Amino acid sequence: MNLELTEEQVALRDTVRRFLAERAPISGHVRVLLDEPTGSTETVWRGLADLGATGLLVPEAAGGAGLTMVDAGIVAEELGAALHPGPWLSTAVGAVRALTRLGGEPASRILAEIAAGTSVATAALLDTGTVAAIEREPHVVLKGEIALVPDAAAADIMLVLAQDGDDIGLFAVKTADSGLSVTLERGIDPTRKQFRVELDDVSAQRLGTLSADAIRATADDVLIVTAADALGAARAVMTMAIEHAKARKQFGQAIGSFQAVQHLCVDMFETVELARSGVIHALWAADAADSTERHLSAMRAKAFAGRLAAVGDTAIQVFGGIGYTWEHDAHLYLKRLLGWSAFGGGPDTYLTEIGARLANKGQR
Repeated sequence: MNLELTEEQVALRDTVRRFLAERAPISGHVRVLLDEPTGSTETVWRGLADLGATGLLVPEAAGGAGLTMVDAGIVAEELGAALHPGPWLSTAVGAVRALTRLGGEPASRILAEIAAGTSVATAALLDTGTVAAIEREPHVVLKGEIALVPDAAAADIMLVLAQDGDDIGLFAVKTADSGLSVTLERGIDPTRKQFRVELDDVSAQRLGTLSADAIRATADDVLIVTAADALGAARAVMTMAIEHAKARKQFGQAIGSFQAVQHLCVDMFETVELARSGVIHALWAADAADSTERHLSAMRAKAFAGRLAAVGDTAIQVFGGIGYTWEHDAHLYLKRLLGWSAFGGGPDTYLTEIGARLANKGQR
């Protein structure tokens, strides 16, 4: 596992960072879309597709770049640092990894559309709900409800796991279908769009059957790349706070010269760098490790979520009164990090699982 970025990865990072600063800044893009259900614009999505960001993980045979999860993590970190509210993670990671593991011609066709930027997709894999596939000649229809689906309002295609006889099948539905209803579920993070989805005899295309390991692996991938997004957000708000500590003066000197503020900055830096090592390992494991190590690395990244969220809280302490104001961006970063902490359940559940695995290993 190489902890240093290659020249190509540095170029990818810098290109995405520059694009987001110029085309999707917090003031002119993110804040404007806080109450917009889609969380994106055609111009910005088209720009990400032109950069190759939507097809990063799509196999070359389907028109994508065929790169690794480490590369996806680089993009995710920059999106998190910019508080990007669009459906990139749902489309370019969740949907792509599920379709790639499934294989087959229908999946390849959707992958090609994602790579080209002509389709936005989301995958309801973390919360499968209760959905049944019903044969209604000549079609299959889906009926049921899913509590939380990310970016459902922005998606053209939704990938849904449904009970298909004795198996769990993966189906593609068009979100424009009149039988599909999406309701925005407001959470603490307005830059993340989550929806309750109801399917009432929605026409669906059966793509195939995902194994239990493939479903878990895809869920792990989403957790890992979301951790990279949170790492970017924590890094950005930490940097903002440190720059503020250098510039803000009290009693005739920069507040960064006060020991109490120095300790806060060091705590943030330590937490961010510890998280970075865990995220890098998890990204590597998603492609190169066995299923057990991959899953454990995802669990560790999520178990650390509470500490990473604390970086946003500490940054606001450094900012003082201005950090709590609507006009300042610090509170948006804190909400992004708190949203990560709550994503897929709180850190305690993951800490318990890791502890149980370690205990069982020690008993052998």
